[in-house]
Amino acid sequence: MGPKDNPGFEHELEYQNNNTRSNQDNFQTAELRLSAEEKRKETIVIYKNVFLISLSFLLLFVAFESMSKLQSSINKTQNLGTWANTMVYTSLVLSCMFLPSILIKRLKVKWTMVICVFCYSTYIAAQFYPQFYTLLPTGFILGLGAAPMWSAKCTYLTQVANRIAKINMADTEPYVVKFFGIFFFFFQCNSIIGNIISTAVLSNDMKESNETVDYSVCGSSYCPDALTTTSTEEETEDKAEDNFKTSQESIYTLAGIYLACSMCAAIFLAVFLDPLTRFGEDDRRKEKETLSGLQLLAATFRHMKNKKQIFIIPLTFWSGIEQGFFGADFTAGYVTCAYGVHTVGRVLICFGVFDALASVSFGFVIKAVGRIPIFVLGALINLSVIIVLFTLNLTEDTIIVVYVLAALWGIGDAIWQTQINALYGVLFASQEEAAFSNYRLWESMGFIVAFITQASGLCIFPKLIIATVSLAVGMIGYLIVESLERRDKRE
Repeated sequence: MGPKDNPGFEHELEYQNNNTRSNQDNFQTAELRLSAEEKRKETIVIYKNVFLISLSFLLLFVAFESMSKLQSSINKTQNLGTWANTMVYTSLVLSCMFLPSILIKRLKVKWTMVICVFCYSTYIAAQFYPQFYTLLPTGFILGLGAAPMWSAKCTYLTQVANRIAKINMADTEPYVVKFFGIFFFFFQCNSIIGNIISTAVLSNDMKESNETVDYSVCGSSYCPDALTTTSTEEETEDKAEDNFKTSQESIYTLAGIYLACSMCAAIFLAVFLDPLTRFGEDDRRKEKETLSGLQLLAATFRHMKNKKQIFIIPLTFWSGIEQGFFGADFTAGYVTCAYGVHTVGRVLICFGVFDALASVSFGFVIKAVGRIPIFVLGALINLSVIIVLFTLNLTEDTIIVVYVLAALWGIGDAIWQTQINALYGVLFASQEEAAFSNYRLWESMGFIVAFITQASGLCIFPKLIIATVSLAVGMIGYLIVESLERRDKRE
C-alpha cells in the first residue's frame, strides 16, 4: 500500500518514504559491501537485541499479566480489580490515538520503551494499597504508557527484521514472523513464571476442602454481581465467596516480587539494548517533517481508511475479547469460584506452557502451510473451547477439564498474538508506528468490552455469545484481507 491509498498519511511516515527514495539505495549498497564476517557479527547483534527485548518484556509481564489476571479474584470488592483493568485499557485506547508517534519521535524507540515500562511499575506499586483512588489513576498511567511501549517494540522488531533480510538478500516476512515468534515465546512464558510465583504465595491461603462449594453458581452460570450484592441464599453466597479470600500478607508479597521484576525490565532495556539508530534510524528521522499532535492524531485516523486495516479491525478486536474473557471471566467463573483462588496460578501455568510452545512453533509451521491454515486452526480451537464452556457442568472432578480447556485456549491465544502482530508487520511494512497503534487501539477496545461487561455484572453465558460472534466476524474480515492481498500481488 502506498500514499495514494492512504492520503495524508505520508506526512506521518515521511521519513520512511524519503528513506526509500533517497537513503535506501545507499544503505542497501553498504549492506552488499559487508563481508561474510561483518554480516555474521551484524546478525548476532540483531538477535541479541531481539532476545533482550523479549527478556525485558518477559520480566515486565511476569509482573503485570499475573497481577492483572488475579484482579477479578483478589480485588473483588465492588469489582475493584476488574474496574482497574477497564481503566487500563480505556486509557490505552486514548493513548493509541496520538502518544506512540509523539513519544517515538521525541524519545526514539529505545527510550520510549524504557520510560513506558516505569508506567507499569506505578500500577504494580499501587497493589500494596488497592483502593479505587490508587488503582484507577495508576491504571490510567499504565494505559498511557502501554500503547507507545508496544508500538516501539513492534517498530523495533519489524525494522531489525527488515535489516537482517537485506543483509541476507532474503524475503522480509519470514524474519518478521520469526522475530515475533521468538518474542512471544518469551512473552508467553510470563504466565508460567508469574503464576508459579502466585501459586507459591497464594497456596498459603488455600482451604482444606471445597466440598461445600455450590458448583451450580460457577461456570457458564457465574455472575460477578451474584457474590458481591444481595443473594436469596446467603449461605451459598458465603461458601462461594470463601474461594475469593486472600490474606493481606500474600498480596504484599506478590506486589513486592512483581514490582522488582518490572524495575529490572526497565534497567535491562536502558543498559543493554542497542538504540534503533544503530540500524540507520537517525538517517530516516532526519528527513521527517515536524508535526503537531493534532496532525499525528489525524494521521493515525487516516490510516483507518486503509481498506485492509478496516477489515482486520474485527479480528484485532477479537484478540482483545479472548484475552479479556480468559483473564477475567474464565479465571473467576471456572477456576476461583469452583476451586479457589490458589488454583488460578496452576491453571494459568498450564495456559502459559502451551501458549509459549505454540508461539514459537507456529513461526516455523507457517513457512510450510502459510498463514490461512494457521488462522483457521486458531478459530476452530477457540470455537471448540467455547462450545464446551457453554455446556460444562463443573464438579470437583472436572478440574482436569478446566486445565485442558486452558491449554487449548493458550494454543489459540498464541496464534492470535504472534500471527496478528506479524500480519500487521507484513501488510503495513512502511507504516509500522500508525499501524501498530491501530492494532493496540482495537485490541484494547476488545479488552474494554470484556472487562467492563464483567465489572458491570454481566453473566458468563451472554459473554460466551459475545465471544462467538466476535470470532466469527473477525475471521470473515481476515479472509477478506487475504483475498485483497492476493489480488494486489496478482496486479
